[in-house]
Amino acid sequence: MVENAARLGKEKITKLLLSLSLPATVAMMVNGLYNIVDTIFIGKGVGALAIGGLAIAFPIQMLIMGFAQMVGIGAASAVSRNLGAKNYERAKFTVSNAYIMILLLSAVFALFGSVFVNQLLLVFGATEALMPYARDYIRIIFIGSVFFSFAMTSNSLIRAEGNAKVAMTSMIIGAVLNMFLDPIFIFIFKMGIKGAALATIISQFASFVFIITYMYSGTSFLKVGFHHLRPKWDIITEITAVGSSAFARQITGTIFAIVVNNSLKVYGGDIAITIFGIVNRVIMFLLMPLIGIGQGMQPIVGYNYGAQKINRVKEAVKISVLVSTTLAVFGWVIGESIPHIIIRIFTDERDIIENGATVLRIIIAMVPFVGIQFVGAILFQAIGKAAPALILSLLRQFIILTPLILVLPRIFNLGLTGIWLAFPIADILAVIITVILIKREMNEISLTQKPINTGSSK
Repeated sequence: MVENAARLGKEKITKLLLSLSLPATVAMMVNGLYNIVDTIFIGKGVGALAIGGLAIAFPIQMLIMGFAQMVGIGAASAVSRNLGAKNYERAKFTVSNAYIMILLLSAVFALFGSVFVNQLLLVFGATEALMPYARDYIRIIFIGSVFFSFAMTSNSLIRAEGNAKVAMTSMIIGAVLNMFLDPIFIFIFKMGIKGAALATIISQFASFVFIITYMYSGTSFLKVGFHHLRPKWDIITEITAVGSSAFARQITGTIFAIVVNNSLKVYGGDIAITIFGIVNRVIMFLLMPLIGIGQGMQPIVGYNYGAQKINRVKEAVKISVLVSTTLAVFGWVIGESIPHIIIRIFTDERDIIENGATVLRIIIAMVPFVGIQFVGAILFQAIGKAAPALILSLLRQFIILTPLILVLPRIFNLGLTGIWLAFPIADILAVIITVILIKREMNEISLTQKPINTGSSK
């Protein structure tokens, strides 16, 4: 509990980062594997167009994730800093207010989405052929969104108190159960894409039950009393401000999906949308370890920033950049070496395999450098600086990539190729800006805050 969090300010940074990032990375990889397997089952059991339908519905699912991440990351940052400053009662109020927020937000979003599902899918680029698949999938996702949101928010809070293994277990339970249920519902019960959505909801409910059990087991700081269950607007404001960067990242991802899906519909049609649906899942899987590193870094930076141990903050950032870059290079080598084999896992259609392999190679061209951007965004979230965190969250997809997708195919007459080229261009520009902001922040905290000498961080 409190003692477990205190080690964030004492143990060797490399040991801490390993202990917190490894469970998060394993959990993210398992979750990413679930996304891959889910897409494979849909492609093989329902058809390639069903993958296109999934590509239309998935950004809406990302929007639900955005609300959960806004609350979870914003609250986790506040909890880490309050534990570091020994403000334990405020940390508990932060936890309770996070749950109040997520329950209300997810319920409102699920109701709105269920009522306006057809209109939403049209906005997200659904074609006549893809609409039935997307609608069947997302309707079921809406029903169980509250469990999905609760689990995601809780995992951020669990990591904030230093129990990364519990957060990992929660995610693994959901992902593994999902992979087990997918073939049962798709192939045995012949439920098609509806079966994939039902498997997702049942799996998230299982994670929900596990988290509730953990919270009231007596080993978690997250167990709050009834007197904590009342809104505190200053806490809600803090959670929203810090978490807004994570929410903005999902919102810009949603806006990006609207732009890219509709652009693909114009320049490439159903096949282009399907290819992007496959490639996007592959890239997400390759980048999952980087997200795990960031999640492991967040409580370390947040706690030590709150405790005024600035040298430990700097060391955590440096090591995280090194590790995330190494992992990014590893993923890039795999993607560039065997793209045809990767795409063939999802479909047997020759045109999709050939074109998909080329698209994958183009889109991941600058991936070796993106680890820096992941670390930069998490850094500013962890220290509670909402403005730069928001800028970095908006930077790649909204400020750079989305305009490029609109400009390159039309103004430069590059067509479909221009859409694919926009990705590596956006990656390298975003990384350059992130490096500048990180260096500036490291210089500022050295000048404006006096570290407390509590011993070596080594």
